[in-house]
Amino acid sequence: MGAEQDERKVAPEQAGAARRRRGWWWWMWRVPVALALFSVLQVLALRFIDPPFSTVMLFRQVEALAQGEWGFRIHYQWRGLDQMAASVPISLVAAEDQRFPEHNGFDLQAIEKARANNAKGKRLRGASTISQQTAKNVFLWQGRSWLRKGLEVWYTVLIEALWSKQRIIEVYANVAEFGDGIYGVQAASRSYWNKDASQLSAAESARLAAVLPSPRRYSAARPGPYVQRRAAWIQRQARQLGGADYLEAGD
Repeated sequence: MGAEQDERKVAPEQAGAARRRRGWWWWMWRVPVALALFSVLQVLALRFIDPPFSTVMLFRQVEALAQGEWGFRIHYQWRGLDQMAASVPISLVAAEDQRFPEHNGFDLQAIEKARANNAKGKRLRGASTISQQTAKNVFLWQGRSWLRKGLEVWYTVLIEALWSKQRIIEVYANVAEFGDGIYGVQAASRSYWNKDASQLSAAESARLAAVLPSPRRYSAARPGPYVQRRAAWIQRQARQLGGADYLEAGD
């Protein structure tokens, strides 16, 4: 009799454990699928909707408030490609990612060169494409971790699949940081030269591109020797690539 009671007592406990295991597995596969679908919807929406802000802007504003910088404000004004000087996107490509129209989000040649360079103990060299930087700036956060890098790869695949190359460079030109709290070429143009992005000269566009990826260290408005040399190099590269027509190869 006692054994039968023990068996009846154990059975509900086993059933409860089984239900918990099923619940665990339910969440194990449904949560990642839900997050993946959400990310696809995010990227698809921004194919048509101009982002009102980026996660990098949000984190910078929070950082400023945490440091007691109560007067800090993000400067950001969206401009479409047709509202920018033609020298802007080609300057960014010449400076950051010259194979942008050709690759599918990842420049394998640049990755191999960076790996070989870093293996020799030389100055660390990155290989992030404009697509990767756009994914990071719009959807993710600054910093180095395997989690962020993995998400960057995922979002890069999505924007390359769902956006045109023109849309990628358009978004990048609007969310890239060109000074502390200054995001996008329109805000930079207004802050530094008091004019619209459509009025930027080739030299000014090159100077904006020259401060990337260290816009808080270098100034496009008051360029030192490094920025001046780099801007001149960017202008030469832009001409050698074929100017604004080079980007037509991406669509």
